[in-house]
Amino acid sequence: MVEKFFAAIDLGTNSCRLLIADSKGRAVYQDSMSTRLGEGMQATSLLTDEAMARGLDCFEQFHNVMKDCNIVAYRAIGTAACRAAKNAGDFIRKVYDKTGIHIEVVTPAEEARLNLKGAISHVRNKSEYAIVVDQGGGSTEIVLAQNGDNPVMLNAVSIPWGSRTAADAFQLETYDKLNAARLGQEIKRWVDGFKHSGNFDAIKDNVSFVATSSTPLRLASLIRKSDRYDREKCDGLQIKTKDIFKVLDDLKTASVEDMAKNPNIGFQRAPIFLSGVIMLGQIFQELGAEKIVASLRSAKDGIIEELIQNDKIKSRLQKEISVNQKGKNGKTH
Repeated sequence: MVEKFFAAIDLGTNSCRLLIADSKGRAVYQDSMSTRLGEGMQATSLLTDEAMARGLDCFEQFHNVMKDCNIVAYRAIGTAACRAAKNAGDFIRKVYDKTGIHIEVVTPAEEARLNLKGAISHVRNKSEYAIVVDQGGGSTEIVLAQNGDNPVMLNAVSIPWGSRTAADAFQLETYDKLNAARLGQEIKRWVDGFKHSGNFDAIKDNVSFVATSSTPLRLASLIRKSDRYDREKCDGLQIKTKDIFKVLDDLKTASVEDMAKNPNIGFQRAPIFLSGVIMLGQIFQELGAEKIVASLRSAKDGIIEELIQNDKIKSRLQKEISVNQKGKNGKTH
């Protein structure tokens, strides 16, 4: 029997991720490319020609990888940048015409649901509740869920700021005390609304916290003073909120060049890393989290899980139809 493979593509504001897994959910290929799709769209709400060219190149490369596998099902989602850009439809058409890959622009709620499904494995059944924070380049989703084998989403908020959009809007490629305070207050306002709408105070002592995206993984590597960034090794590592603020203190005097030279940050991430750290520190401080699990697992993993489940259901139905058909053909009259 030919092995089946499933593919998930998660197109964010700053990067695009591909995950290919076998029928048992084991990753056989994964990659992340910096497309910077949302770069330059803050003022016009338009994807630039340069950003679209980078995105199209990424999808061509991912398409070539997928062609080499027996992909029986895939799902490609577009998130904050695709939701916000007035010309996102033009980009989506170009990708489809060039590669045959259809990008589905998902709602913040669907993005949050998929992230929960992917990331909760790190803390499943370790507490009654779980909060998953997914910080993208263009938005940040916070989800509160009833923890367990089948987590139930209880409350969610999509903060319309991510590491790239916040860096641009609040001019935070490097540290500025006033601008950092402005961003902190903006994030506090959104988190306060999340807490009040979800009756957070009643359950806050029985919550596990997960943060998924490049920033928490790089933070985990920085805190451990690693000599190089290895996202797979950082997956599932625990970091303390107080250590996030220690990193922030170190970054207050760092230039973009300094951050680019740091192996745990790198050239592509350097202009937006500070804003991401400020946001995560503020979010977890407001939520009262002392410890957070950094997760590589996210929406793409949730997609793979559902694709495999759907394929199993489809195969089972096909077998039942085949058995019933054989039974009818075998009847004698």
